[in-house]
Amino acid sequence: MSLFGDGLEKAVQKAFTRPAPKSAGAQMRYLVKQMKGTKAVAQMLRVSQRTVERYVKDEIKKPRADLAGRLEREVKARWQPQIRAKARAKAASTGGIVIDTRARMGYVAPIGSTDQDRIRHLTVALPPQYAARLFDAQDAGASDDELQQIAAEALKEVYFQDSGRRAGSLEEVRFTDVQHLEFDL
Repeated sequence: MSLFGDGLEKAVQKAFTRPAPKSAGAQMRYLVKQMKGTKAVAQMLRVSQRTVERYVKDEIKKPRADLAGRLEREVKARWQPQIRAKARAKAASTGGIVIDTRARMGYVAPIGSTDQDRIRHLTVALPPQYAARLFDAQDAGASDDELQQIAAEALKEVYFQDSGRRAGSLEEVRFTDVQHLEFDL
């Protein structure tokens, strides 16, 4: 499970204008239409082609738990790609992204300052350039650690340094032990 990657996906999914299909048959029909055939869907979901055909015809109504999870994940990953792209572009150009997190945060600073890590609950609006970096890194297949590092840099600039108005000598922000993380566009 990718905490940061999944969080970004959920934020983008909030921009959907219509709900994704709920029933197994509707989800399967959507995937068959998107992938132009039952064979590709069967390979993707790791089931037989006949099973996919039976879901499409509503001969099977209730999938196993593992198949239901894969089915829902694949549908949501493909649902409303233009709306998804517009939401990401808006966040990356003008809107920015809001991060709500509860995590252990500390910083590296010159001698004489208190730099002890502590649990903080922050809700911070990040500027568009950090939203763009997060989405670009996610598209490039960045790991959760890399996304976490980008978020730490954003929190350093926006929260700790207040966009350059304070703590100018701050070197690095430690962002660890994430207990809660949620993004919003």
